[in-house]
Amino acid sequence: MAKLTIPAQELMYPGHAACPGCGPALAMRLLLKGLGPRTLVSIPACCWTVIATPYPTTALRVGVLDNAIEATGASISGMRAAADALGLKDVNIVGFAGDGGTADIGLQALSGMLERRTNAIYVMYDNEAYMNTGIQRSGATPWGAWTTTTPVSPSLRGKPEPKKDIMGIVLAHRPTYAATLNPSFPEDFDRKVEHARDLTGPRFFHVFTPCPPGWRFDSAETIALGRLATDSGVFPLYEVEEGRLRITRKTGQLKPVSDYLSAQGRFRHLTPDDVARIQAQVTEDWERLLRREREEIVRSH
Repeated sequence: MAKLTIPAQELMYPGHAACPGCGPALAMRLLLKGLGPRTLVSIPACCWTVIATPYPTTALRVGVLDNAIEATGASISGMRAAADALGLKDVNIVGFAGDGGTADIGLQALSGMLERRTNAIYVMYDNEAYMNTGIQRSGATPWGAWTTTTPVSPSLRGKPEPKKDIMGIVLAHRPTYAATLNPSFPEDFDRKVEHARDLTGPRFFHVFTPCPPGWRFDSAETIALGRLATDSGVFPLYEVEEGRLRITRKTGQLKPVSDYLSAQGRFRHLTPDDVARIQAQVTEDWERLLRREREEIVRSH
């Protein structure tokens, strides 16, 4: 078993307002451990606004700027320009936004930040819906999932559209570094954060963050559910640097997607045919990822 090397320093205060088992809270905790105290975080309207900055309190031991839900990319570009003007070269500038504020409402600002080559880290924590305002579907909500705006009835079977490929969109901008992260694998999480911390230019993290009330599962199962997501291929772990992709977790044989889906109430309505459709898509995506990795290994030699 690999030795746990995650930094011991805690940059989140206990007693914050996150729900029990909150995936985004775990993500922020691990992120700040890897980045350290010389960090400034910009947070848009999202679950983390409620967790981090209900006036006059804070949940973080680093500087925090609240911004509009659509503006995280622009916000961190401005923060980096200000830090540079003040000579603060060793400060990590970080945007920490949900899937709605990134893949939907904030997509233009994210694209602009990447195109400008802003020297900052953008983190999309993905709980696959607008959770802060009542579990409404987002572009990152997967096909077939129940939300309050994609209900389930005899004529309505959850979200009819597929999940948006945010990593594909980001990688088209050729960032310095991009990676998928999962708090259920903290060593992998910390290694990628520490590596990105020491790079310059635009960096992006897509973080898998289960939401117990929104996904309808017991809050004690967050870590187990996260492991199922990666080990079934639903949320693979990989990194891309200088255009080269490397998968960072392989188990040999993927677990059935049904194990992951059946653990959540938001998928309880799915039929065997629905599950088979999702399994086929996950298998296809995983095999495509493996092919890309193999092709790039051959090319590099």
